[in-house]
Amino acid sequence: MLRFIQNWSSVHNMLNIPSQSFPAPSSQQRVSPSAQSGRNKVSLKPGHSLMDWIRFAKSGKDLTGLRGRLIEVTQDELQKHNKRDDCWTCIRGMVYNVTPYMDYHPGGEEELMKAAGIDGTDLFDQVHRWVNHESMLKECLVGRMTTKTATASKAITLPSSSTGLTPPAAGPPLPNKDSQPRYDWFQTDATVHLAVYAKRKIPSSGCVTVDLKAGILRLEVLLGKLSYMIHLDLARKVEENVSVHTAFSVGKIQVTINKQTRGKWTSLGQPLEFHNTFLCKKKRGPFYRDCRLVSKMEVTHNTHVFRLQLPGGTVMHMAAGKHVYLKAIIEGTEIVRPYTPVDQNLVSASSPSAHESDLYLMIKVYPDGVFTPYLNSLQMGKNISVSGPEGTFSLRPLRDVTHLYLLAGGTGFTPMVRLINLALREVDTIRTTKLLFFNKQEKDILWRCQLDDLAAFNERFQVEYILSEPSASWTGRKGRVDEILLNDLLVRPEGSKCYVCVCGPSAFTEQTLGLLKQLCFSEEECHAFKG
Repeated sequence: MLRFIQNWSSVHNMLNIPSQSFPAPSSQQRVSPSAQSGRNKVSLKPGHSLMDWIRFAKSGKDLTGLRGRLIEVTQDELQKHNKRDDCWTCIRGMVYNVTPYMDYHPGGEEELMKAAGIDGTDLFDQVHRWVNHESMLKECLVGRMTTKTATASKAITLPSSSTGLTPPAAGPPLPNKDSQPRYDWFQTDATVHLAVYAKRKIPSSGCVTVDLKAGILRLEVLLGKLSYMIHLDLARKVEENVSVHTAFSVGKIQVTINKQTRGKWTSLGQPLEFHNTFLCKKKRGPFYRDCRLVSKMEVTHNTHVFRLQLPGGTVMHMAAGKHVYLKAIIEGTEIVRPYTPVDQNLVSASSPSAHESDLYLMIKVYPDGVFTPYLNSLQMGKNISVSGPEGTFSLRPLRDVTHLYLLAGGTGFTPMVRLINLALREVDTIRTTKLLFFNKQEKDILWRCQLDDLAAFNERFQVEYILSEPSASWTGRKGRVDEILLNDLLVRPEGSKCYVCVCGPSAFTEQTLGLLKQLCFSEEECHAFKG
């Protein structure tokens, strides 16, 4: 039995819809080992792009079939709506009529029907974790499930240090309490120093993101798949700039903040949500700050490097293999896209800094796209929302690797940039780093001159260009990724330890992973960036 909700003033409270619900608590980078299957996009009918969906959803048509009313839905009722022409699904306790969205879904009807008439939260998270479904499907909202369908993530609250703070209630203990980070603080008349003890070595690229704004301090330390957070409303006014010093070998991170007024503090401040907690990174949603567009440099005819300046109170350590989300409101809908930062240059006289105050994003602009035309038209000096580092890529598998193979299709080259620098500068065991760069035409090759220079001057680096639509004058390799090509280029010398990273369009990535499996590369020897 359905109970119609007539009192619109109570709808928002009844549904408990968060005003800023992206991303879901389980959001994480769609980067996975080859064992995880990514979704394959399908060819959509003309007039069924993302922008077409946004416009259709705002046309005023009744997309729920309930003439604007919201309802509470029982499990039995949800199960009745499990057909192509009558499809409801539940995501995090909210029920949506996704029937009108069928023809607009990039993954196709078959993928969407897997969640027909059931709680589709887990299926959604497998391939759509970074998508703001509340914004995309808000006109399809039927109502709320009458039974609880999702539980809140439980954070681990650690014992307080000598900070003058009252700790939040303790959560369940982690398996190994000795490995849990802790923090402490000390001060001078002019400064406050916060010290985090990670209790493990920290990669040289760093693992810290600090945001200080309006007296609110948020510090997140990424330790593998775990995240340690400090979140405080500081006791007194401070300058909105911070400095971070890391003792990598001993795992100590020290954050220094300047006081606005000299004097002694009796406490560090008041704890805020998730303060002093240690939990899986995927349980935390990305945190956004506004970054300023300060320059745009052309790389090819359709690709640019966008330089984004972090706020003065933000320090962000961007490790190799991590990406950020960019977020914007476009035609009233929140659109989010993942992009992997690159270094300012591939060939640099000094070591690339993961601690710079600017982010460099190499992005291909699609004229018929939604997000990239918006970004390309953004005026210099304007802001865009940027998340902190996201993703599960780990440097651990690179230990003792002798041959690193990087297979990139188009702008799938971006995560490879920092991996190349890392392999050549910091991992001495890697004797050969080879990039297999797949593009359509010669004009599409990104940073070709820099790649050629690097290959010419560093005997540990090799690059092969493969074009699918070459000109008559092209003398390099031609074709697409196939078993013969990979068997020829992915050499496995006796006694070597190989590792392969793959990034590109979803079809390219899936095909390449299948070919690698045929060539007897194990799951532990492969990593695919999927987005």
